[in-house]
Amino acid sequence: MSVPSFLIPLKQMVATGLKHTENVHYQTPPEELVQQSLAMGEGVLNDTGALVVMTGKFTGRSPLDKYIVRDEVTADTINWNEFNHSIEEKTFLAIRQQINDHLASCPAIWVRDAYACADPRYRLNIRVVTDKPWLSLFAYNMFLRPTEEELDGFDQEWTILAAPDLQLDAKALNIRQSNAAVISFRHKTIAIAGTGYTGETKKGIFTVLNYILPMKHDVLSMHCSANKGVNGDTALFFGLSGTGKTTLSADPSRQLIGDDEHGWTDNNVFNFEGGCYAKCINLSADKEPEIYGAIRPGALVENTRFLKGTNKIDFDDATITENTRVSYPLDYISNAADPSVGAIPDNIFFLTCDAYGVLPPISRLTAPQAMYQFISGYTAKVAGTETGVTCPKSTFSACFGAPFLPLHPGRYAEMLGQRLIRHKVKVWLINTGWTGGPYGTGHRMKLSFTRSMIKAAIDGKLDGVAYEKDPVFGMAVPLSCPGVPVELLQPRNTWADSAAYDQQAACLAAAFQQNFSKYASGVSAEILAAGPLVQ
Repeated sequence: MSVPSFLIPLKQMVATGLKHTENVHYQTPPEELVQQSLAMGEGVLNDTGALVVMTGKFTGRSPLDKYIVRDEVTADTINWNEFNHSIEEKTFLAIRQQINDHLASCPAIWVRDAYACADPRYRLNIRVVTDKPWLSLFAYNMFLRPTEEELDGFDQEWTILAAPDLQLDAKALNIRQSNAAVISFRHKTIAIAGTGYTGETKKGIFTVLNYILPMKHDVLSMHCSANKGVNGDTALFFGLSGTGKTTLSADPSRQLIGDDEHGWTDNNVFNFEGGCYAKCINLSADKEPEIYGAIRPGALVENTRFLKGTNKIDFDDATITENTRVSYPLDYISNAADPSVGAIPDNIFFLTCDAYGVLPPISRLTAPQAMYQFISGYTAKVAGTETGVTCPKSTFSACFGAPFLPLHPGRYAEMLGQRLIRHKVKVWLINTGWTGGPYGTGHRMKLSFTRSMIKAAIDGKLDGVAYEKDPVFGMAVPLSCPGVPVELLQPRNTWADSAAYDQQAACLAAAFQQNFSKYASGVSAEILAAGPLVQ
């Protein structure tokens, strides 16, 4: 709804820092946000009624332009590194002022109150302010939605200010370029300028929670999806964007807890979000029916093209980006859990998109191996997820989410290790990447086979089969799995040239060891010995 600002509680506007006096759209319903976006010429409807928008220059996150204010709160607690770039408080204040001035000059702004964390013990109230109705729709989809009664007493803790069209003066501000996403823990504000990519909003709050929950509540924050079976058994799926977290957790036979961000307490697992942010590239009704069916009125689709002469999305078109996305409320998934909370996990799956094509499609890890793999976080950055990545690129991302971890990776790894041992959780490494050769020679693992492996693990059908130790990486590889060709389970057998496989495996093993050397002094000898062997 569009209301004069004086009808919004005065404390809300003061806390937001805005001077806008009219045309403030507060808690606007999704259908109105869609119509407003259409009226402004900032989106079109597809044939199923979803809003399709273009996010502009940025179709993925820009990690080099993400900053955290270095002040008395963060100076000695943030792990300052290649992902956590420091910025002075005066620069943040200047950027925030420029965003506020920009929003005050806009014909209209949109204010949305929402919250994160499905477990009420850790609820974080959030206000999102922007000049784009479709960005407010994204916030509605992705964050948890307060009831009317909760809004009456709503007191925001964190504010997100988003001005996609505002180009900052990089030279005057001493920042890299004209866009920035800046987090201030002292001012409890995320200021985003110069980029329309909605993932910056989502991951900004994720970064905040990755600081608050471990530091203040001893809750392990995790970059993972989660689902649960009819008997309440919970499974977690760790992995970077594009490795299959959303796809593999959207299982029709299990309830979806969430697709990307969760916390692990002393007695449960809970979702941070109220929606899903799924990749659309090569999406089909056959392979991913739940996600495909969620593209309907209220869903927000980003950076896709239509089939010529129609308003039907061409999901195979990567002309704009490989990182095409759709956001939708969690209840668009037919079997979503409500509330989005589960029990202590029984199974954990580390998803790795192995661009080298040498890791087994499924293997079982010991606790030390699980810790080694978690700290390593090996995968490939899938095309389009970040600016400048146009094809799969091998990388190591600590805890399967290094760009979003403000604390040292060892903090999260220690918390995970304690929980694995305490609860005797089974841990599996899943290769959703290549087999039969590296990227460009081999082929991507079939989704149907990956699903069969995960189902077999969850159902306990891999408990009694024979295993063989991988001679290089050390994990236990099952010699059989229901629904999966036997020859696929041993990656060396899928290569035409076994000597080439051995060489590639040795290269990857060496890369593991080189990467892990930076953590070696801070882990036990048992974890260090759980890494691959280099001949």
